[in-house]
Amino acid sequence: MTAPQCTFPVPSRQPSVSGLSRITKSLYISSGVAASDKLLLTSNQISTVINVSAEAVSTFHEDIQYVQVPVTDAPTSQLCDYFDPIADHIHSVEMKQGRTLLHCAAGVSRSAALCLAYLMKYHAMSLLEAHAWTKSCRPIIRPNSGFWKQLIHYEFQLFGKNTVHMVSSPVGLIPDIYEKEVHLMIPL
Repeated sequence: MTAPQCTFPVPSRQPSVSGLSRITKSLYISSGVAASDKLLLTSNQISTVINVSAEAVSTFHEDIQYVQVPVTDAPTSQLCDYFDPIADHIHSVEMKQGRTLLHCAAGVSRSAALCLAYLMKYHAMSLLEAHAWTKSCRPIIRPNSGFWKQLIHYEFQLFGKNTVHMVSSPVGLIPDIYEKEVHLMIPL
């Protein structure tokens, strides 16, 4: 796998998994706990918080716009309904020199999937490149299998081809980028 071609700088600090993880100059991912930390939001100049969960309660702070995406972290959830509207919203905030924080409960599945959709749409990254880049910024990302299927479909809609495919494994259908990892965990 080659390194993704990006239009933004490589993170200048170690990836953060407990706080905010910077993905682009204007997009961050975090957990719900980190998203409620006023000092963290202020010090990173976050102007919009997108809560991608049905269970994480937003802590509202003055001068920050809040958007709710009420989706559960289940393979059957239709997160794809939000790919375009949320990507467009993140882009709109960036065009106004703002910064967006995407969060779900842990900053692993739902927020990561919406981040991948945004990178494909507005940074012309393939799904494979978007995943590699986001994982380099936030190593704990792991969208669920249903979100992967939706992202694969979205990549095909955007580019007419796919760089990630779902494959059978001992643990069920998984994206092919996890094949080696699964085979290391579960030797055949």
